[in-house]
Amino acid sequence: MTTELDRIAYTASVTATGGRAGHARSDDGLLDVDLRPPVALGGPGGATNPEQLFAAGYAACFQGALGVAGRRNKIDTARSVVTAEVSMGPVGDAFGLAVVLDVEIPGVDEATCRKLADEAHAVCPYSNATRGNISVEIRARVAE
Repeated sequence: MTTELDRIAYTASVTATGGRAGHARSDDGLLDVDLRPPVALGGPGGATNPEQLFAAGYAACFQGALGVAGRRNKIDTARSVVTAEVSMGPVGDAFGLAVVLDVEIPGVDEATCRKLADEAHAVCPYSNATRGNISVEIRARVAE
């Protein structure tokens, strides 16, 4: 099922050249990065890669969605931490992604963290874009 937007609230525009061993730049110039395949994939490393950029976007977006869930439940999530691990590997003749999201919310128990993480997963745009397409595991952790 394709998700249709009710309205467009924001559009990001990034142009990539040279593929995985190239460059990416946003239309406003705030993102301006070289791209290199990681050493683990036989590349030279030394620059960011698409999986790191996806992980950064997903972690930041999910943390924002966690804030929405926190406000709805009257729980402060301002000091929460979300770490996204994005893995890439073969899927038949193609390649696919898998994501693990580690969620920590200081001051709450594991059950509350899990509840808020599940609610965030329901409203996060990245979660909605990936749902049913790739594996996304959410780990709710007690912050130390």
